[in-house]
Amino acid sequence: MVLCNLFAQYLLFLGKSNTLTIMAINKQAMIRNRIIDNCLSNPQKRYSFEDLLYCINRELQEINGANGSISTRTLRGDLKYLRSREGGEAPIKSYKKDGKSYYKYSDPNFKLYNQGLNAAEVQQLKTAIETLSKIDGIPQMGWAQELGTKLEETFFLEKNDRLIMSHDSNRYLRGIEHLGQLFYGILNKTPLHIRYQSYKRAKETIFEISPYHLREYNNRWFLFGRNRDYANLTNLALDRILSIEDGNHPYIENEEWDFNAYFEDIVGVSFESDKVEKIRLWFTPSAAPYVTSKPPHGSLRKISNDDTGLIIEIEVIPNFELETLILSYGERTKVLSPESFRNKIKHRVDAMMKNYLDTVS
Repeated sequence: MVLCNLFAQYLLFLGKSNTLTIMAINKQAMIRNRIIDNCLSNPQKRYSFEDLLYCINRELQEINGANGSISTRTLRGDLKYLRSREGGEAPIKSYKKDGKSYYKYSDPNFKLYNQGLNAAEVQQLKTAIETLSKIDGIPQMGWAQELGTKLEETFFLEKNDRLIMSHDSNRYLRGIEHLGQLFYGILNKTPLHIRYQSYKRAKETIFEISPYHLREYNNRWFLFGRNRDYANLTNLALDRILSIEDGNHPYIENEEWDFNAYFEDIVGVSFESDKVEKIRLWFTPSAAPYVTSKPPHGSLRKISNDDTGLIIEIEVIPNFELETLILSYGERTKVLSPESFRNKIKHRVDAMMKNYLDTVS
């Protein structure tokens, strides 16, 4: 009896200001009451009597096997108990929708067993954790899947195997297997010894690097860090990394680069200079809606938009990624200024044209 009273006091601690009377509640009844409380406090879903019965029986069967089901009489008794003073005076009300009766709390903020989050918020948290755990190339994220299962068990969340959201990814991309090790290298401030094969060099290069930041652009991942022998920031593409080991050199703290602002003046990840330029672009009327809905850069300023097309201006440091982005619009765009960047794009367009003019053998 002492243990039962202590457990009831623990339930009081979890609750809000509800006057839940200290009493012995058996384990099965407590599980049923928590499931009902979790369902009725979910603002994003309606629950009929049959829905409540299904949720309870499903959870009890997972816990107790085939003998875990309860009767409709037991559920009616549970609802009556939760409405009583001894059960916490839960404001359970029934209402009709499309000719069917449903249950919910009349007070949307009521939660008999308060865990600080409502059912919808817990489900959203679990979905976010599941998404994180499915990131390709991070096998060390197994803890995220375990945490999702723990949330499911603790808060009696509904299991949902349907794919609700997805993102474009290249599962065949080389180097993605290094993400986990680099992630924890940054998190734990571990110096790394990296063997790297640049596409510009025939021989591999060794980098003794202090890792600072991982960034994804156009389905490729890049590592930014401080190489032991250089003061500038080093940028390594993960698909060019051959191997990674813990380094023996001291870790160099990042006291210079703020990665919240570091990429503000560029498109992509590469810096070819430190000079920001005002680049003016023209787009055909058909391309204008796409450009305005998905700006090429956050600095976009609209100059004009009429029947002749859209003219915008962006302030960026020109680089290869910006050139590629502009070329992706094909004949629907052209660079107006500055002349140097206009000529650079024109040279690449001329080279493309030459490829099509050459006779195919």
